[in-house]
Amino acid sequence: MNIYLFIYYLIQFCGHSWIFTNMIIRFLSFGKDSLADTFYSIGLVMRLCQSLSILELLHILVGIEENRFLPRFLQITERIIILFVVITSQEEVQGKYIVCVLFFLWNLLDVVRYTYCMLSVSGTYYEALTWLNYTLWIPVYPLSILAKAFAIYESLPYFESFGTYSIKLPFPVALSIYFPYILKMYLAMLFAGMYFITRYRCTERKAHLGASYIKEKRS
Repeated sequence: MNIYLFIYYLIQFCGHSWIFTNMIIRFLSFGKDSLADTFYSIGLVMRLCQSLSILELLHILVGIEENRFLPRFLQITERIIILFVVITSQEEVQGKYIVCVLFFLWNLLDVVRYTYCMLSVSGTYYEALTWLNYTLWIPVYPLSILAKAFAIYESLPYFESFGTYSIKLPFPVALSIYFPYILKMYLAMLFAGMYFITRYRCTERKAHLGASYIKEKRS
């Protein structure tokens, strides 16, 4: 199973590294002009990586990956909803600068996380990388939540205008589902989920950066 996990983490590392490097090179080459077409340049690879991350929930359920299911489930579903429901479904949102910001924050975290996971499963331990993996999220994760919230806010006028995902069920049900209302409710749930995940990550950080854990890994 360690070989399988190593290959999985390696694939994710390569995908997110490619996205991250591509974004930086494009920005250095084209400046602000590169921000507007970020989704068109790397959106496919981003969707593949995020779709593949659903496997991590299966890893936890079958016991080959040590993680709590609910926090990971919340993190993955947050990204899936924002990427596939909010951004991919609205072409007008895809060209917004917030998409570039969001992708940058996601991949910054994932390049570090998958590097750490890949080395850990192979029995390699670096104290600096461990510290970075369990510390980088402190500034980056809240910023990514704000970026997600802003992406939802930017998408609302388009969902309202085009009626995407809004449906009206026929008689005798006679029920209308107005999708912008659902997005607004999800916006509140996003910050509630942030509180839960932040508490979990703080506990996780304390456990992994404790003196006893470091001594155990060194030995």
